[in-house]
Amino acid sequence: MHIRPLAAAVSLALFAAPFAARAETVKIAFIDPLSGPFAPVGQNQLRSFQTIADLATQQKWAGEHKIEVVGFDNKASPQESLTQLKAVIDQGYRYITQGNGSGVGLALLDAVNKHNERNPGKEVVFLNYAAIDPDMTNSKCSFWHFRFDANSDMKMEALTSYMAPNQDIKSVYIIGQNYAFGQAVSRAAKEYLKRKRPDIKIAGDDLHPIAQVKDFSPYIAKIKASGADTVITGNWGADLALLIRAAKDADLKANFYTYYAVTTGVPTAMGASGVDRVKVVGNWLINTDAFKGKEIVEGYKKKYNDDYYTAQTHSSIGMLAQAIKASKSTDPVKVAFAMEGAKFTSLNGEVTMQKVDHQLQQALYIGTWSKVNGKDVKYDQENTGYGWKMEKKIDAYMAGQPTSCQMKRPGV
Repeated sequence: MHIRPLAAAVSLALFAAPFAARAETVKIAFIDPLSGPFAPVGQNQLRSFQTIADLATQQKWAGEHKIEVVGFDNKASPQESLTQLKAVIDQGYRYITQGNGSGVGLALLDAVNKHNERNPGKEVVFLNYAAIDPDMTNSKCSFWHFRFDANSDMKMEALTSYMAPNQDIKSVYIIGQNYAFGQAVSRAAKEYLKRKRPDIKIAGDDLHPIAQVKDFSPYIAKIKASGADTVITGNWGADLALLIRAAKDADLKANFYTYYAVTTGVPTAMGASGVDRVKVVGNWLINTDAFKGKEIVEGYKKKYNDDYYTAQTHSSIGMLAQAIKASKSTDPVKVAFAMEGAKFTSLNGEVTMQKVDHQLQQALYIGTWSKVNGKDVKYDQENTGYGWKMEKKIDAYMAGQPTSCQMKRPGV
């Protein structure tokens, strides 16, 4: 009586074994600051990646394959990043992700290109979630690099399109970190405002050392003396939190147009003083009509008492998983080809990985720091009672920019 079911069970187990053995754990090395002044941002984003990787595994986005994200501290240094890259490659990682700093991103991109050229069969794919220097998908574009955030020119296109109709803006001060990204923001701000609002005066243009300024009051004094009614900054992390705090202490009345006021530490620094005066441009806000991603936001808050704000973690893990499933492989070359031109429904709607330059095309949003009201501002940040009210959605085709990329593909 019991022999036949047992035999059937053994037969079924033998039949299933080869298929089960194919399931792999796809490990992604997160190479970003986990110590130093930018550690709070890096730690938040590592946890965000791990949250989405767990979701992808649970919901089988990559079929039977699991996705795991492991953090490696680069101390925000390009040289330390290259040391970590070598270490993770030696450990067998075939996928890396990085976002905090285009200087680091450019160094990793060059190193990945050289490694892949010298080590066919052991290629590495770079999933860039936030290093947004335009060169990375233009003159320095690479088959091995995929960018999931909008580049700085795309964000400036959206930001200045929103600013242009506002006749109250008459004088703009630009301040940023003195490296590739900060320089790109400064260039684009001047170029795009000249095209859209030639009457606006550029009252000042300052670049400061990244992660070294502890007191921004001298910079704020210059902004105040210039008479600027508006500040544009690409600063992020501690550099933005300290800038905003200094503006608050000096009672600077100018409005701030930012790229990264959602990042850890900045909401607390702003508090009530930033209400209606601080704007942000980004690829997602939780306080939209549909509150898309609220389950992730609520779960993250409950687990970490922190805020999930980096939607690129969702699109990058999602597109990678989808490509693994589509290509029926975890091999980086096959997966990279499967990601080219792919579409994916992320937290900000349908996104497309543009084949010509591997720059994700996606909608962008402008938000204003506002008091939680339970209606259009349901979710706050850092338990401040304030959050981001959506002002405008800019469709992907409007934010898109031309590319000079001449990509070389393997085997072509």
